[in-house]
Formats: sequence, C-alpha cells, structure tokens
Amino acid sequence: MTETLRRPHGRAADALRPVTIDLDPMKFAEGSALIAVGDTKVLVAATLEKRVPPFLVDSGRGWVTGEYAMLPRATSTRTRREVQKGRQDGRSAEIQRLIGRSLRAAFDLTAMPERTLILDCDVLQADGGTRTAAITGAWVAAASALAKAVLTGDLERWPLARQIAAVSVGVVDGHPLLDLEAVEDQAADVDMNVVATAEGEIVEVQGTGERGSFPRRQFDLLLDTALAGVAQLCRAQSAVVAALVAEVEDVLSRPRRKAAPKDEKDLWGRP
Repeated sequence: MTETLRRPHGRAADALRPVTIDLDPMKFAEGSALIAVGDTKVLVAATLEKRVPPFLVDSGRGWVTGEYAMLPRATSTRTRREVQKGRQDGRSAEIQRLIGRSLRAAFDLTAMPERTLILDCDVLQADGGTRTAAITGAWVAAASALAKAVLTGDLERWPLARQIAAVSVGVVDGHPLLDLEAVEDQAADVDMNVVATAEGEIVEVQGTGERGSFPRRQFDLLLDTALAGVAQLCRAQSAVVAALVAEVEDVLSRPRRKAAPKDEKDLWGRP
C-alpha cells in the first residue's frame, strides 16, 4: 500500500475501523447485538418463531430472513420513515434480501425444523458500510438466539454451520481501501461489498465500477483485501460468543437420555 495515502483518522489502507460488538443489549429479544464499525452503528434483534413460510411447511426445514431499516436521524439530514411513504424504499428491500441470503448460507436449516429466525437490523448511525455491519452483527445475534434455544432444549442440534461476516472494499484515487467510511464511499471509483465465511469461502460479492470498468487484477486485490478484513471481523464475533458456544458444545457433548417406552397396559390405564 502506498505511503502517500491519506485516510480519515490516519487509518492504513488495509485497516478496519475500530469494531465493537455488544452481546444481548435488548431485554426481550431471543438474541441481539449492537455492532459499531467506526461511526456506523447497527442494532440487530433476533426473533425465533415456531412457524415457516408456506413453501416449507412439513419440510423438516427452517428459514432465516432479515429486515433492514434506517432511523430518521441515522444520517446528517433527517430521512422520512418508510411507513410514512407508504412503501418500502428500494434500497432497504435490496439490503434486507442480501442479509437474508447471506445468513442462510451460515445455517443447517434442517437443525431448526419448522422455525423461522427473523433478524431485524436497524441502523442507528450511518457512516458507510451499514449493510456489511448489519450482516456481521446479525450473525452474532443469531448465534445468541440459537444458543439459548439449544440450552433450553427447544432445539436438539446446533444450526449454525458456518461463521459469516461482511466488509466493504473500494478504490479511491487509485488506492485499494478496506472498510470504506461515508466520505470514501462517495468518492470511490470502485465499490464492493464482500460476504464470506471465516474459512475464506465466498458467500456473495457486490461490485461496481462507479466511474467505468476496472481490471481483473484490481478485482483480485480487492477480494484478497476483503477476505483479510472478514477474517478479522470473524475473530471479533468469536470473542463475543465464545462463552455461549462453549456452553452449547458442552451440553451437546453429553449423552441425552431417552425415555423408556411405556408398557402397553399403562397406555390404557387400569381395566
């Protein structure tokens, strides 16, 4: 990375903004997380319901979906609430579909039969990378909700099969940058969002040449930079949920007692 680069707060080109994740800040949600990536803050609530969409009824599978919204003063000027517009904003709809697709890649849906996990992502403050922060925080909220379901006996198996996180990358003034904040995103020649697993496997890539095309070698460099950022975010996620996951692993490692079948005469009571 070039030494002449000037980023806000003196951040290196391949450095994330400071990341903090608070586990379960909400009292009533089955699981929740408050993630801050620099000045971007997203609150995620996970709700586990005993129902599935009609196309999954009696399939033995569960479902994961996401919703996304931005508070009116998450940005420098007030944005009208979507309910006042009478319809959902196209951007919000696209982002929540991304959140749902991304998180479903993390699950063994057969381990949560006839259940739907809803991840409500509300942007409290937007300074670039709200969708990627939402995905990263949603995985933590999901892990919390599902861990509690396993610990209470509501789920017999651990549904989270993979760890998922997301980050933005881009090219600004010819420089490949990790984790763009708002002023960089607005000036970017290339803008990409990358969702990937902790093992470096790709879940989704959204990439655009904002002012024209860009070469394959630049794409490869941006992707490598993003995967390094995802690995750091996954370490931050793991640190937050480590105690819960260890408790789940301990419970699942114990042999589970099976109740002895009742004698036939006991089924009908005394003659």
